[in-house]
Amino acid sequence: MISQERIKEILESYGGEITIGTIASHSALQILHGARQEGFDTLLITTKDREKLYRNFNVANFTLFVENFKDILSSEVQDELIERNCVLIPHGSFVEYIGPKNILDKLEVPCFGNRLVLEWESDRRKEREWLTSSGLKMPREVKPDEIDGPVIVKFFGAKGGRDFFLASSEEEYWDKIRGREKEPHVIQEYVVGTRFYLHYFYSPLNDEIEFTGSDIRYESNVDGLTRIPDWEKYFSPTYVVTGNIPVILRESLLPEVFEMGERVVKKSKELFYPGMIGPFCLETVCTDELEFYVFEISARIVAGTSLYVWGSPYTWVKYNEPMSTGRRIALEIKRGLETNRESELIW
Repeated sequence: MISQERIKEILESYGGEITIGTIASHSALQILHGARQEGFDTLLITTKDREKLYRNFNVANFTLFVENFKDILSSEVQDELIERNCVLIPHGSFVEYIGPKNILDKLEVPCFGNRLVLEWESDRRKEREWLTSSGLKMPREVKPDEIDGPVIVKFFGAKGGRDFFLASSEEEYWDKIRGREKEPHVIQEYVVGTRFYLHYFYSPLNDEIEFTGSDIRYESNVDGLTRIPDWEKYFSPTYVVTGNIPVILRESLLPEVFEMGERVVKKSKELFYPGMIGPFCLETVCTDELEFYVFEISARIVAGTSLYVWGSPYTWVKYNEPMSTGRRIALEIKRGLETNRESELIW
């Protein structure tokens, strides 16, 4: 594992001058736009086929081309990023393309946040330990021979819902998982309710939780099936995320929303000190009894925050100016530099 001491040494060599960078996917537009709002130079790591899109939006001061995103692990690319005083902002595609273990063990470029969280986010067993020990309700997990109603089967890793499937019996489970039985996965009871993806930001500098917004994910093909009569006869639902829809929660639900976020952050400090840093998302179902069940945590910026590049209703109330999650990350880094506490935020 790359030590915090090594990252601190590299960070100190920057002399307080930082370029904010990320790879060309997921929420890169928002991240780089927000960094520029706070006065930072920005760097985009991209493949040739993606460069045109980001050039059209003019969000990057510098562009670094790679053949494959895993090339970021090469000494040549890392040396160039460090030479440019780069601090990387991980997002879902960043973690998926490069791999949590590679980020922990091979990436010497400083990153915003606590790298140890990647171990807890990407392993569904450790993720469950984190959430349940925080006192949050989670859907029941079962073994194949315990399936007695609708369940959802999830493979490990951040793949935008691509590797989920439903089953309602042990026979159906074995039929659908054939050929992938040995891949790490979990079987969860399917909780019926409204799916809310709750966006948070934890500031170690202020020791404060912020609730920055929420969204609902639009998934293919499941969200198109309801238009087809008797669709169960012809189709198996899939859960590939294709977009996001903004949603505002009942205000009476917000106290519990804040409490869930606070519990998760508090427990993270016990499990992997210094704990959660920056943005994260609790992926929940709210039942008709107004009970929240948390089925996952994304311990980084999520794509649904890109709905709010000009700020969400909640960030407008708090800041009274546009404040996206991308900008909030940059603001935290800026405040860290101003108070000589940037090493508390970057590993």
